[in-house]
Amino acid sequence: MTVDERGRPSAPLTGGLALGRSPGPYKDRPFTTPMIEALSKPWPWYIAGALIGATVPYLLIIGNKTFGISSSLRHLCAACMPANIKFFKYDWKKEVWNLFFVGGIAVGGFFAATVLANPEPMVLAEPTEAYLASKGINDRSNLLPAEIFSWERMFTLRGLIFFVLGGFLVGFGTRYAGGCTSGHAIMGLSNLQWPSLVATVMFMVGGVVMTWLILPYLLTL
Repeated sequence: MTVDERGRPSAPLTGGLALGRSPGPYKDRPFTTPMIEALSKPWPWYIAGALIGATVPYLLIIGNKTFGISSSLRHLCAACMPANIKFFKYDWKKEVWNLFFVGGIAVGGFFAATVLANPEPMVLAEPTEAYLASKGINDRSNLLPAEIFSWERMFTLRGLIFFVLGGFLVGFGTRYAGGCTSGHAIMGLSNLQWPSLVATVMFMVGGVVMTWLILPYLLTL
């Protein structure tokens, strides 16, 4: 402890809370505030889920808009390269709000990944960690393990399946189903739409099949 010219205790000039640092997993950040600390931690499901669900009535009330993410790609194509395709011939300017919405998601994601990132390694259940290690996946520095999601792995067989084939299936399936998980599971179910219920159920079935039957094989490639 140091004291000032009047003999009162004073904080050190470096380290600790004197520079806005806080103890815990975020102590290595150069700047931390109570709000950043609160935003950095996982929110309870009853808060985060309610906020996501609240976007549905909010969009309906302010402009009778429907919530969805995949439709933004259609608007972007219609704005930049319609190529005389009937599917892209519509007044996309009426839906420009959707592009700003998706842009906000990108900006928010970048902000979260840089300013609010947790410097600690990912915490996984021990059986999951052991299983991934048995498949040669030991990177826990972020959500996307480098053994799969990296430029070096992109042109391997595993990388082509995950990036190219996986991306194609996501894009094709989204268009074929008339919407993505956000459009069907959040907006569609809120409006009691039967097709959205079917699509959401199949999302879950597809996820279970991929996790238990297909993914274990892909990780051996």
